[in-house]
Amino acid sequence: MAKEIILYNLKKDVSPEDYEAWCREYKGPLLTGLDSVAGFTLVKILGGVQGNGETGKFPEPAPSPYQYIGIMNVHSMEALNKDRESEKFQKEFFAQWFTKWVGEFTILGGMEAYDGGE
Repeated sequence: MAKEIILYNLKKDVSPEDYEAWCREYKGPLLTGLDSVAGFTLVKILGGVQGNGETGKFPEPAPSPYQYIGIMNVHSMEALNKDRESEKFQKEFFAQWFTKWVGEFTILGGMEAYDGGE
């Protein structure tokens, strides 16, 4: 299954509680209501570990560069791109997310290479 991974931070004046409420009430239902989307998960990052096998640097606690990760399971990237062009996505969702809630972000798209189940 195709995935879109969104790594991001909130704007400085946005409270996590307000943002998470908006996600439960608006963002999540809107995204999962798109024909291209099979599911959406929002992950609040609590901490991290960093290492490097190439240089032999063993893992150690490290802060995450991002506060949240959004994971969308999509039927196809082509279908998602079509949904992104809709007025509902552009003017209703993205305009709010971009202007009111989110600071720095990175969006990645890909395909599952392995799924071990739950």
